[in-house]
Amino acid sequence: MTETQGPAHKRNMTRRKVVIAGGAAVAVAGVGGGIAVNAFAGETTTDSTSSSAETCYKLTTETTEGPYYIDADKLRQDITEDQEGIPMTLKLKVIDAETCKPVKNAAVDIWHCTALGVYSGYEAMGSGGAGGGSAPTDAPSGTPTDAPTGEPPSGAPSGGTGGGGGHSEPTDDERYLRGTWKTDKHGYVTFKTIFPGWYQGRCVHIHVKVHVDGTWTDAGYEGGHTCHTGQLFFSEKSVLASAEVSPYSTNTTTRTTLTEDTIYPQNGHEGGLLYIKYDKKHMAKGVHAHLTMGVAPDETHDSTDTQASASASAS
Repeated sequence: MTETQGPAHKRNMTRRKVVIAGGAAVAVAGVGGGIAVNAFAGETTTDSTSSSAETCYKLTTETTEGPYYIDADKLRQDITEDQEGIPMTLKLKVIDAETCKPVKNAAVDIWHCTALGVYSGYEAMGSGGAGGGSAPTDAPSGTPTDAPTGEPPSGAPSGGTGGGGGHSEPTDDERYLRGTWKTDKHGYVTFKTIFPGWYQGRCVHIHVKVHVDGTWTDAGYEGGHTCHTGQLFFSEKSVLASAEVSPYSTNTTTRTTLTEDTIYPQNGHEGGLLYIKYDKKHMAKGVHAHLTMGVAPDETHDSTDTQASASASAS
């Protein structure tokens, strides 16, 4: 089943709270800036071309938010909690696509599933919100050639990966693999997490939002608007390599490839395809991923009412 696009679920960041004791926020920011992005020792694999090939004036493609966004009030860079998987450092740079200048002090949200395809906050729905990762008995076969239409398959939870669209209400209080942090004066933000897994109907991906014009306070991030809602994607090479590592190797859910996915706009880094680096002999030791995202700070793209490409009309 796939996440389907539905009515826009608009939300401005009216209040985002977190208790930050003393200078903890500054301390974390310092650590984040030092999170390693250097090459691994030994033989490495780097997916795609050098980041210098990125074109700063191209807008990063807007895609659907999906049903599992939670304004979780988790202002943090390390979102791993106790989740097992390949350690991953994700470094993003946010720039104004028109001026190429960095967008500083923006709030960047990321969220993604576990190695076995489960989203925190929606554990009761199983893998990808689809009930344990198994396909419904009436799931379509073959590779989709267009966005699905009509009613969702029977057995799909409303608002879930195969539901009728919109936002699903959380089923639990878990918030692992979710977090928000601010860009520095150069537009950079770095997260520590794990390499995501997969679930029925979607390729491996990370959801991302960029919020601007708000205010950072001791209580968190308040106000502003969402200027970018998108997804970050992984090369087939890296996903196949991860599938050899536990616990990904125990994920028996049928995997959708990057070219089969109905959300990935098939336009490379402009569409959210990450640059990925890892030691191909020891991927379990960790992965570094990075991307420059071009956004339009004055615009609002906060849900499924975004300028998604025709190939991304369902999620």
